[in-house]
Amino acid sequence: TDERRAQAGDVHAPSLVVDNHDNYLWRNNSWLGRPWHETVLYETDGPVVRVTLNRPERRNALDDVLIEELDEAVKQADLDETIRVIIIAGAGKSFSAGHDISGPAPNMEAGGRKARSREAQTTWKDPERRLKREQFLYFDKSLAIRNATKPTIAQVQGPCVAAGLMLACMCDLILAAEDAPFQNPVCRMANGSIELLVEPWELGIRKAKELLWTGDAIDAQEAWRLGLVNRVVPTERLAEEAMRLARRIALSPPVAVALTKRSLNHTWDLMGQRASWEYHFMLHHFAHTTDETRSFAEEMRVAPGGLKEFLKRRDEMYRQG
Repeated sequence: TDERRAQAGDVHAPSLVVDNHDNYLWRNNSWLGRPWHETVLYETDGPVVRVTLNRPERRNALDDVLIEELDEAVKQADLDETIRVIIIAGAGKSFSAGHDISGPAPNMEAGGRKARSREAQTTWKDPERRLKREQFLYFDKSLAIRNATKPTIAQVQGPCVAAGLMLACMCDLILAAEDAPFQNPVCRMANGSIELLVEPWELGIRKAKELLWTGDAIDAQEAWRLGLVNRVVPTERLAEEAMRLARRIALSPPVAVALTKRSLNHTWDLMGQRASWEYHFMLHHFAHTTDETRSFAEEMRVAPGGLKEFLKRRDEMYRQG
């Protein structure tokens, strides 16, 4: 097979790379392993690819399958020499509502997303497994988007919440529709934010403290004023404007663009971004073990009316306050 030829050193075999989980990934527009079309759309337009989170019925909430498929799609685009810019978008009215904490959809097959959900629930009570799982799914795969060699643009419409905000901030540029609110309400859920604390780097320390402690949202214009987003455009023109910007960037020589991106990311690392994220990631996991977080999780589990009503009542307290 082509895989065996490549492993044997045949220089005429299709080129392969091996990731740190011993998965073989083709470089030539095909991918070994499970196809990633269940929750992600992959559409090329000349030198640009638009990768779309495709769970609109769940407001593109990020479950294990979507995270894995997004990771694979971005890696495929990054290895494709015909692609110069990657757009990450969300289907429907939301970019992403964050992590999917609602459980599997009722129509999912028992061997697929339900099995992954059961694995996540089992891991909840096992700190070592939980740390390993979240390091792989949330920390490493987020940084893989941030460190892709090609420019990435987040095309954000509607709510961009918690892990959805984390995802958008892994992209090099963010274009926001006029209707896009940005929010990280995880402190309201008795946890110390999400896995990567992006707000200090995007908003500044003082504004980050305010928005994290209150869980309040900011609208697109305020996000632009604070430097979180590059441009705010009319909602009906968002996809068009994202493509226009991507095509403009694609005109620049790709090696120069990649080297510039690498240097700019390295500047952030020298300022301590990666180290601060590693520190916060461990605090985030410690928070899972506190009585406060466990009590909140139990209240949420047994709440009358289900998760949606519980969160609605929680948010009403902040509106009244």
